[in-house]
Amino acid sequence: MIDFFIKVKQQETQHLPFVIYRKPNTSRLIGYFQKNDHLYFAENFNEMGFVFAPFEGNQMILMPKEQSVKWDAELPSFEESSHSDVAFTENEEAKEHFITLVQKGVDAIKKGLLNKVVLSREEIVAVPNFDLVSVFTKLLQSYPSAFTYCWFHPKIGLWMGATPEQLLKANKNKFYTMALAGTQTFQGSSDIVWEKKEKEEQQFVTDFILNNLESVTSEVTISSPYTLKAGNLLHIKTDIEGIIDANSNLKEVVSILHPTPAVCGLPKDKAKAFIFENEGYNREYYSGFLGELNKKGIDIQKSKTDLFVNLRCMQIKIASDPAMTKAHLYMGCGITKDSIPEHEWKESVNKSMTMKKVL
Repeated sequence: MIDFFIKVKQQETQHLPFVIYRKPNTSRLIGYFQKNDHLYFAENFNEMGFVFAPFEGNQMILMPKEQSVKWDAELPSFEESSHSDVAFTENEEAKEHFITLVQKGVDAIKKGLLNKVVLSREEIVAVPNFDLVSVFTKLLQSYPSAFTYCWFHPKIGLWMGATPEQLLKANKNKFYTMALAGTQTFQGSSDIVWEKKEKEEQQFVTDFILNNLESVTSEVTISSPYTLKAGNLLHIKTDIEGIIDANSNLKEVVSILHPTPAVCGLPKDKAKAFIFENEGYNREYYSGFLGELNKKGIDIQKSKTDLFVNLRCMQIKIASDPAMTKAHLYMGCGITKDSIPEHEWKESVNKSMTMKKVL
């Protein structure tokens, strides 16, 4: 483990790209350390390596396997840490802006312009003397059931996160994905009640995925919705799996799924246009996706792809003066006709704690 993090520090000092990550509920830390600072892109999804894609646009950055050194290490066993409460000072201006934004979304839905829209905000937090290894270690310890990562490219920046949402898992022509929506804070009880708004939001996501995958799959099965715990938050989840038909490919499936209604809305194009017009900031890689592309398994004939939606994440903007380094946090909420703007603000505050607790 010490050698692994020494390698991370060396790569960071040399301003060379790298990604380190741990998959959900595993104890293996994996790293790709690129040998140059070139910007590579995934174009047809036949490439091998680690992909990092934005919310909008076709520039899906690739850390190619053949241009990288791969390391892995066994993590010590962590117990899911319990955090003391983070002090929260309410920013009235940010609150007012977000409540107004949500109300605009509700009004657009009630007018019949949209069925659902996911609206987000950015929060900037000072992180003087930020230390990548210690913050990443806290992420690993705090969120063992999430896909936890730290990604750096000198031409793009530094991103970290612990996301509960899988975009796609594929092995040859078999695939798995999920519909994840609805949020409430875990209160310590297994007796969980979901309101109509959250159930409806989750059903939108499920229906979208099933309807749109119909054209590229020959077989699809789904689970019943159930509750997923991610850190201190609960979500409704439905598992979806099936077979990609012989005339389709991985890139087509990803383009259908991304962005899902869980990060964008429905209809997709109208929701996306509403987001660009009203959110007031650039999401960049927040609510994009990332993960392993065509990783070779024990059977050399079978390649595995494992992609996650970039939620519960932050961008670290390191300043030449360490005291001026800042973390940009991103939080989104699914808006339906039944959304109450004040409640959505509180949900966004709860989501911001995911990253604040490790900073």
